[in-house]
Amino acid sequence: MILASTRNKNEIKTFHQAIFIGLSPEGGLYYPTETPDMRDIISRFDKSISFNDMSSAITAEFLKDELDKKGAERIVNNAFYFEPQIKDLSENLQVLELFHGGTCAFKDFGASFLASSMEEFLKGKDDKAIILTATSGDTGSAVARAFHNKKNIDVIILYPSGRVSPLQEKQLTTLGGNIQALEVEGNFDDCQRMVKEAFSNAELKQKYKLTSANSINIGRLFPQSFYYIWAEIQGRARGKKPVFTVPSGNFGNLTAGLYASTWGLPVKHFIAATNNNDVVPQYLKKGLYEPRASVQTYSNAMDVGAPSNFERMLQLYNGNVDSFLSQISGVKIDDKETTSAMKQIYKDYNYLACPHTAVGIEASQRYLKENPQDWVISLSTAHPGKFLEVSQDVLGITPELPEELKVLQNKKKYSYKILNETEELQAFLKKHY
Repeated sequence: MILASTRNKNEIKTFHQAIFIGLSPEGGLYYPTETPDMRDIISRFDKSISFNDMSSAITAEFLKDELDKKGAERIVNNAFYFEPQIKDLSENLQVLELFHGGTCAFKDFGASFLASSMEEFLKGKDDKAIILTATSGDTGSAVARAFHNKKNIDVIILYPSGRVSPLQEKQLTTLGGNIQALEVEGNFDDCQRMVKEAFSNAELKQKYKLTSANSINIGRLFPQSFYYIWAEIQGRARGKKPVFTVPSGNFGNLTAGLYASTWGLPVKHFIAATNNNDVVPQYLKKGLYEPRASVQTYSNAMDVGAPSNFERMLQLYNGNVDSFLSQISGVKIDDKETTSAMKQIYKDYNYLACPHTAVGIEASQRYLKENPQDWVISLSTAHPGKFLEVSQDVLGITPELPEELKVLQNKKKYSYKILNETEELQAFLKKHY
């Protein structure tokens, strides 16, 4: 896998190199320079294959110049003690549940794979790294869990004060050890800006060996392609290409699906479903990308006003909005529509959906009204138990908490409060590292 920066095509790195760099020196995101034809490999997978065996085969093919087959298997098996699950809501609508990992959110897939990859490549070396990452909710908890107690790796997570759910905050702030949580007085875009500015400071980045575990890191994004492939395999007997609906904030999840499509995964269409932070749907309507300050919604993990991965999407489509529209449509679901959808989904299907999942399912149902013969797979990004307060307020129901969430309720929170200024982050690094 040869990678280049979205801002400098001459900035070439291997996968091994890129995952420890995170953001390129120019502030760009690494992307695959080649589009491999994986159609033959993907077509040979059948429904009986395990998620790990499939993921190992894909990893071994992509990284064959950097590690052997056994190395690929170690990365995958150390990362994935969990797998996706598919639930049927109706004849043509399925939910791809991605919340069966350690933090009950889809980001467990990317974070666990990245942590396992770094551990594999650091094995037997004296090198160390500091993971610096921003979160709007689920990324931070997944990263914290995935990297907890990993050798030679420390983790610093920036999150917006008062803008993540109580359980999400517990997941960020109760592990201790090599995990530090910084509670930022601001919104997610402030956290993301501070991280990017830190990476843009060459001296700072070199001194502390900073890297990222956000979806700006290709090591987080690459494994998210796996569950798109797995989902298509499970329904291949339908004899039609799936439509994937992706609840979207920073757009890493959608970008991973787009990459899988370019490799040869048969996909009819992608639906980018957002909340009121709808800069990408607006771009698809007007052809103008106008990032703005994020606004707070019930689906807080999608509260992103300047999605990083849009840069990778622009590279993929050469900045041509018509090329975007040939494969992607955008839908905005506001808070009122989200809560209404949560009620309707529970009434019609007896299915508890978190606010993010409800955004996706509502967008899927609107699509199916116009295209009733299509097969739609809507990604479910988090367990409803992570958003107890919303479920209680909207449905009057308290979701049963998975054991991974139950154990957090009585744990004490530890965080450092800082202002939304990069100088504050630099001061923290200087003091603690």
